[in-house]
Amino acid sequence: MASEKPLPELGELNTPFWHAARAGTLAMQECGDCHHIRYPISHVCPKCLSETYGWTALSGRGTVFSSIVFHQVYHPAYKGEVPYNVSIVQLDEGPRMVSNVVGVPPSEVAVGQRVAVVFDPVNDEIAIPRFRPADD
Repeated sequence: MASEKPLPELGELNTPFWHAARAGTLAMQECGDCHHIRYPISHVCPKCLSETYGWTALSGRGTVFSSIVFHQVYHPAYKGEVPYNVSIVQLDEGPRMVSNVVGVPPSEVAVGQRVAVVFDPVNDEIAIPRFRPADD
């Protein structure tokens, strides 16, 4: 499953996120001191500045906070996919995540719409978290 699209580089800090996604789980860092769920991935907690953390599985459910439809090709690998949406999803556990809502036409993604995570496997190590409309 080769991909011409840019992919994340796995490193010590982000590998647990991508391995969980490849296994079908949305996991994020949880501060070991204040228990703040943090995303994006970081060495320190943005709330209390602690450097201790663990990884916790999330529900993968949330609400569309914002969405835009891209009609312009900004990278040649996405030429066959325009138009597509880029959405910010407010996860039920707190963090906001930039992704796409799939399974509906890009123009039908609505602010306030409930969504659930799905994973788009692109190779043996990486599955991209995307969201689909949820039934709640």
